[in-house]
Amino acid sequence: MKKIVEVGCAIIRAKRGEGSKARLLIAQRKPNVFLGGYWEFPGGKIEEGESVQECLAREVYEELGVRVRPAEFFRLEEHAYPEKTVRLHFYFCDWVSGDPETRDCMDFRWIRPEELKDFNFIPADKEMIEELIRGKERYFF
Repeated sequence: MKKIVEVGCAIIRAKRGEGSKARLLIAQRKPNVFLGGYWEFPGGKIEEGESVQECLAREVYEELGVRVRPAEFFRLEEHAYPEKTVRLHFYFCDWVSGDPETRDCMDFRWIRPEELKDFNFIPADKEMIEELIRGKERYFF
């Protein structure tokens, strides 16, 4: 039986000024890790005794130096890779403070929801990204 890894994934929404467009923060995995070079929603493994919300706050800060507030559960995705199965807990998170930096990722971008299709995301994120694009007015405006 494959190992199941529980992961928190943050869909980080930027604060917007009057008349500005919605943006979300994505990160590119380092080349020397599992699925290196792919884009993803920041986050990581949930540690024993840690809630998903605590994991998201910790992992996003460790990865990008940004403080977030997990606000709303979005969906749960399970994806089987040859090496392991990942169970991804996606939460909408509000950006609280900090300017992103590449602490534990190769790159990052603030993008509009419709730009999600322009990036090579990890396979486990594909269906969720399609839902975000279809429902962008509901989720981001």
